[in-house]
Amino acid sequence: MKGKRSSARRSDDSVKSLAKMVSILDAFSTSRRSMSLAEIAAATGLPRSTAHRLAASLRDAGLLDQEGHRDRYRLGIKLFEYGNTALANLDLHREARPFVDALSRISGHLVNLAVFDGREAIVVHRVLAEGGTPLTLIEAAPIHCTSTGKAILAFQPVAKIDAVIADGLRRFTDTTITDGRRLKAELRLIRSRGYAVDEGEHQPGIRCIGAPIRDRAGRVIAGLSVSGPARQLKKDQVGELAKIVVHHSELVTAKL
Repeated sequence: MKGKRSSARRSDDSVKSLAKMVSILDAFSTSRRSMSLAEIAAATGLPRSTAHRLAASLRDAGLLDQEGHRDRYRLGIKLFEYGNTALANLDLHREARPFVDALSRISGHLVNLAVFDGREAIVVHRVLAEGGTPLTLIEAAPIHCTSTGKAILAFQPVAKIDAVIADGLRRFTDTTITDGRRLKAELRLIRSRGYAVDEGEHQPGIRCIGAPIRDRAGRVIAGLSVSGPARQLKKDQVGELAKIVVHHSELVTAKL
């Protein structure tokens, strides 16, 4: 009996250590690309000695890189390798490709497929307009000012939306929504009509229309969008084109 209790304690300790390691990885972001041990400890709430021990383990495993002999760390290239493997095995990426290609042909615009990583919309497949070559890539897009990002964010739990706002709404253009109340109002509109519009909020002069994609449990995990120069993708075309985007996003959802 004593042996079982000891084994259970060791298992519990391992789970707690793993959770602490994940909290360290989660502390990094595109705006916080490298951190010192003191910054890691402050961001995670871990004692500095614990942060040092776990960061060293993550470094040895290739999940963190240490900048020479300096007391600064950044995410390791091993994570990129895992990401590529995950992408290759992702049902969404495989199942959505025919619909992404079809949407590009029908709309005549560039099409993006993006998944939500908890912080950003990660573009995993792109088809260029007018029969361009499909591109498989991993590219982060801001969640608060792109059409795929807003289409995804609108259907997340309130706590997640609040966390995105608390993290700061970076301004990219004159039309980027940087006020939390305005963003929440925009997200309510997206939920009511079923699609999002980016009016040059991420890139000047580019208009995008995005719609959410749901998994088997009904959770919004991804988004599909068309985009183009505002002079080509005109404002009076948004309503009709949005119906096409929503239709194809629903086809992907049904396929999943």
